[in-house]
Amino acid sequence: MTETLLVTGASGQLGRAVIRHLLDAQKVAPASIIATTRDPENLADLAALGVTVRAADFNDPASLEKAFAGADRVLIVSTGDLDLKTGRRLKQHEAAVAAAKKAGVSHLLYTSMPNPEPVSPVLFAGDHYGTEQAIKASGIPYTIFRNGWYQENLFLALPHAIASGKWYSSAGDGRIAHGARDDMAAAIAAGLASGTKESNIYTLTGPHAYTTSEIATLVTEVTGKPLEVIQLPDEALTEGVKAAGLPEDFARIIVSFDANTRSGRIAMVTDAVETLSGRKPQTLKQFLEANKAALAG
Repeated sequence: MTETLLVTGASGQLGRAVIRHLLDAQKVAPASIIATTRDPENLADLAALGVTVRAADFNDPASLEKAFAGADRVLIVSTGDLDLKTGRRLKQHEAAVAAAKKAGVSHLLYTSMPNPEPVSPVLFAGDHYGTEQAIKASGIPYTIFRNGWYQENLFLALPHAIASGKWYSSAGDGRIAHGARDDMAAAIAAGLASGTKESNIYTLTGPHAYTTSEIATLVTEVTGKPLEVIQLPDEALTEGVKAAGLPEDFARIIVSFDANTRSGRIAMVTDAVETLSGRKPQTLKQFLEANKAALAG
């Protein structure tokens, strides 16, 4: 491996995991890795290993250009800036793509979402679709990882649902193949270290797609606590989420996930995680068993 690999958002959970897999599973030399973050002090442990740590702020295009200098393959981890009113996240990503082009990057990688086209019910899908279009328009060969929903996302709903015995949803009979964040990180690290020159799009999922009711049955099996799924219209679910104390925009985003599941746009199951990383992905039951105490209080 003579290429220099760069990971943005390296102090986030996904970025950190990708770098760990580059070092461990992919045996990439620390000196061949650049980790970027807004606050380099957060990556002192990686710097101590010999990884190059650079400051990069997605709201500051000049800092991105400086950070990307000398990088061959750049992984843009999508930012967490879910601002529905300003389109700020798409602007951030477009700035990163422009900086990569200016820096002469040879391959661009990006973490997107499944089926992000404009018809998607997911309220931030346009950020991902717009970024994919910007990457394609840049002329840089690319790898796009369309990450499915993380098993860890179930922490948003399940602890409260298990405690009350009622899980409110608007997902209907739609299916979803939650995957482990670490499995997706392993697949992304393998793609980043692969040296491939071709453009590819991979959809990363867990190994099996379940309905909400089937997930509830698994939860009961693992925790011993009964969990009833109550289907609501989107509007009623939004009001319920807001009543639980979440801001309206975030409540609408959460409910748009259920609408997306109901529409069948997240039901796919792929073998991309295993094909890329060479490891069997964690099942949903294994996730529930490993996190039984945290989920069931």
